[in-house]
Amino acid sequence: MGKYNRIFVIVCDSMGMGDGPDADKFYGDKGADTLGHIAETVDHFHIPNLENLGLGNLKPMDKVRKTDHPLAYYCPLVEKSAGKDTMTGHWEFMGLETVKPFITFTDTGFPPELIAELEARCGKKVIGNKAASGTEILEELAEREINEGDKMIVYTSADSVLQICGNEETFDLQNLYRCCEIARELTMKDEWKVGRVIARPYVGKKKGEFKRTANRHDYAVKPFGKTAMDALKEAGFDVLAVGKIVDIFDGEGITWSEHSKSSVHGMEQTIEIAKRDDWKGFCFTNLVDFDALWGHRRNPQGYGEEIERFDVKLGELLPLLKDDDLLIITADHGNDPTNTAHTDHTREKVPFLAYSPSMKGVTNAAAARLPEQENFACIGATICDNFGVNMPEGTIGTSVLSLLK
Repeated sequence: MGKYNRIFVIVCDSMGMGDGPDADKFYGDKGADTLGHIAETVDHFHIPNLENLGLGNLKPMDKVRKTDHPLAYYCPLVEKSAGKDTMTGHWEFMGLETVKPFITFTDTGFPPELIAELEARCGKKVIGNKAASGTEILEELAEREINEGDKMIVYTSADSVLQICGNEETFDLQNLYRCCEIARELTMKDEWKVGRVIARPYVGKKKGEFKRTANRHDYAVKPFGKTAMDALKEAGFDVLAVGKIVDIFDGEGITWSEHSKSSVHGMEQTIEIAKRDDWKGFCFTNLVDFDALWGHRRNPQGYGEEIERFDVKLGELLPLLKDDDLLIITADHGNDPTNTAHTDHTREKVPFLAYSPSMKGVTNAAAARLPEQENFACIGATICDNFGVNMPEGTIGTSVLSLLK
């Protein structure tokens, strides 16, 4: 068996580290740099645990210390798949290359035929039907949805998503989920197929008071092939999912899952899992607040403070790791909060930090730097390699396990 009994992968959702080689093919993304621009913009950036692992060694960043003796191996990862959304990035982690991007309706809104079917089956009239940020659409239309009673807010973004907002008190959470399930069924048609349908519940009664809640639920399409998670589960290993991982993979390849109320909560859940001795395999955590609360809202100060909160919890997790544990920290795409071209994800490289208390080969910064990886799938391949499990047929990715000494 491999060297590690438990492998933790934590995805800091959208924490990119500079535009990818093909960023010019994505509108407004050339020059994007989520981490770098946050570091330049914020008033303070206290992240000692990430610095000790080697985050500042990946590239020069303002207010981020470089260390001569990093604790982790590190390198950038370059996304290979055609896309820059959450599903595309996470699926690639686990070996799936998305060649054909999911359909987007950013410029046109959803077609009249889809809206008509959705209205008929849900019993509500659609308002919105355009690309918008979640906070802006609530300020514009939530009062109308609440006061008129027979309306529901439907909107999209630059991603392949159909999102439905509902006030938890007046719309009713279960009714919102019902409508989203109907939307998911309808958008399985090839001409309407979106990657995710998302229930976006909120509270509040008037402008300035609306706030989205943690009862969000994603309805994703199933992965188009077997992933590293399926291979691990079929081989008898535990695959634990924290946060929205279970939604991203539509439950496939998972033995246990738990949703998170926030990124801090997601780290607290991961810390509790690290304290347990009753599992062997892979724990996959997604921390969504970086993206949802700060990246899309173009708030670099809030994003920086979220990274600081993560660093505090990381400081609690690290001492719990055993010699036969491996921790990998990465991201699934970028979302540069200083980008003014749009308010959606940015096509960026992402960091890869790999740490175990047993590592002896990280003697200096040069020894710790791994070659840049041409895809995200090195993560799934490394996990499978460690447990002696073959990656499923048709997947991509090359293990870096032998480099982690």
